Amino acid sequence: MQVRERIEKLSGDLTATERKLSTALLLDYPFAGLEPIQELARATNTSPPTISRFVSKLGFHGYQDFQRHLIGELKQGQRSPVDLQASSAPIEGAFLENFLERVCTLVKSANKAVSEAQFARIAALLADEKRSIFVIGGRMSDPLAQYLSRHLRQIRAKVFHLPPDPDVWPEYLLRMRAKDVLFVIDFRRYQHNLAALTFKATQARNIQIVLMTDEWLSPISAQASEVLAASIDVSTLWDSYTGALALLEALLTRIAGDNWDLTKSRIEEWDSFRLDFGVIKDD
Repeated sequence: MQVRERIEKLSGDLTATERKLSTALLLDYPFAGLEPIQELARATNTSPPTISRFVSKLGFHGYQDFQRHLIGELKQGQRSPVDLQASSAPIEGAFLENFLERVCTLVKSANKAVSEAQFARIAALLADEKRSIFVIGGRMSDPLAQYLSRHLRQIRAKVFHLPPDPDVWPEYLLRMRAKDVLFVIDFRRYQHNLAALTFKATQARNIQIVLMTDEWLSPISAQASEVLAASIDVSTLWDSYTGALALLEALLTRIAGDNWDLTKSRIEEWDSFRLDFGVIKDD
């Protein structure tokens, strides 16, 4: 279990001082916990013994053990396909059948990391036509961002997919207004330029960040108001985004269904224009 999960699991049993510590750790996760214990005590106006008792309450054998777990999480988040292949679990027997069984496990586990309440909040955010929606993904995950934005554009207006070229990002930042939504998809190996983009969007444009990431959590989670954590590990050299895609499809279906009259009208008008270009069938 991740350190973040341990903190959140015990959140109801923490003292006022421990809540202050947990807030500091989660606001700059995991880096705040990698500071020397004296520095963390000074930053939170607590004491090293208080921090030691807190990490023991989380189930660690002292502050060094706590930091080793955080370092392990960071390493997991930066593993490349070469690293994953070295520790992968060979698929035995019928390859396709066994691989698909692993992928099915990801899909079934998707609802464990996302509550119905959070799912409904995010669907409502993306459906709110008072907000513009900006979407972007990473090197390998941007096709998921394109999938989300192309479907969402058929449901509602003011949906923008940011291209991968950072040189044109300022144009999109200038379009953003307070309370708009930037939906970012960032799986391991996390992209520093996406983190810089989200920081600038929150600081300069005061918009909300919805992050889709993996169980090791992109650094962008520190800026996000909502985090969709989808498991991607199938113990092969490639991570699988199947569970993440299922979550996106669920969101799109919920948004379209909840706003069906407007969605139906928009799709019909959309298709009438597509006919003008000789295109009507979906790929």
